[in-house]
Amino acid sequence: MIKVWDPDPIWAERLAETCDIPEVCETPEACSEGVDGVVIVDDGSGEHSQYAAHPLKKGIPTFCDKPLAMTARRAQEIADLVRETGTPFMSASSLRFVPDIVALRDGVADLGEVHLATAVCGNELVYYGIHALSMVYGVFGGGAISCVNVGQPGRNIVRVRFQKGRDLVLMVAEREFMRAGYQISVYGTGGWRTVNPDLADLYYFLQERFIHMVRTGEEPVPVEEEVEVIAVLEAGKRSLTEGREVAISEVR
Repeated sequence: MIKVWDPDPIWAERLAETCDIPEVCETPEACSEGVDGVVIVDDGSGEHSQYAAHPLKKGIPTFCDKPLAMTARRAQEIADLVRETGTPFMSASSLRFVPDIVALRDGVADLGEVHLATAVCGNELVYYGIHALSMVYGVFGGGAISCVNVGQPGRNIVRVRFQKGRDLVLMVAEREFMRAGYQISVYGTGGWRTVNPDLADLYYFLQERFIHMVRTGEEPVPVEEEVEVIAVLEAGKRSLTEGREVAISEVR
């Protein structure tokens, strides 16, 4: 890492000192100049993808931390810019790349036809539910059609229906209702499998994919798939609020 920028210059200076980063920049645009790749970290606002526009337009490979956006339409705006510029881009949960999830993906065919799955994690539905949902997308890919949330505020139980009739039950509860953690279960005609992924070194596997993208230009996850992930989570929230099934197309 050769440059750093933060809205709070004091924190930028502290990170530079801790990580031996030689240059602290005054603007995010300056931080994107003269580099091989840009990493935009989650700042808690849900709006950090705003910093992706400059490096994308400059053709600099860019990683944008999850969630790509808090709404599908905003995520689609970023995806459109990615395709317009042709710049290598990555946004994903680290959990889809951990060895346990990769092994489940590679061995899922041994379970026969899979019609049902569950994924569970703690905390807020969009901000952290993306981790649980990303495990599912890492194993099966996309194709979500609709969501029905039959839970309660802070306790989401979302049935996500996919093409070809596969159903996922996504359970995401905030900390006063459930201890945080991650789990995926897959139920096939030939067997079942439950995985509580080992989170050791999970960011290493994410960084490994990003570095490969910088070197080769190959995107680890199509940005369109990340837009769909955001759309599913948004539809799940709307379903709980409006008390009805929400089509993914409604939020896109």
